[in-house]
Amino acid sequence: MSEITPELVRHLGVLARIQLDDEEVQRLTGQLDVIVDNIAKVSQVATPEVAATSHPIAMSNVFRADDETERLSPEQVLQNAPDAADGRFRVTAILGEEQ
Repeated sequence: MSEITPELVRHLGVLARIQLDDEEVQRLTGQLDVIVDNIAKVSQVATPEVAATSHPIAMSNVFRADDETERLSPEQVLQNAPDAADGRFRVTAILGEEQ
């Protein structure tokens, strides 16, 4: 027996605030039913003996170590800024109002 019914799809559409016509409800009912069946199949083979996997191959960090180096002073940072004030970059407001 199918777990996904047209009534459930309509209800989910209301919850998601998506207006669905009858054709979309019928199509989504079939598609969601297939998805639920496939998840059920995976759940049947997911036993404690099968290790959970987030990626099919081993992953490793490819980034360099985050080593602390010499820092720029605030004056050095702002020396080429088009506009600065009070030790900060000054930029044009993009929202049309000051914040």
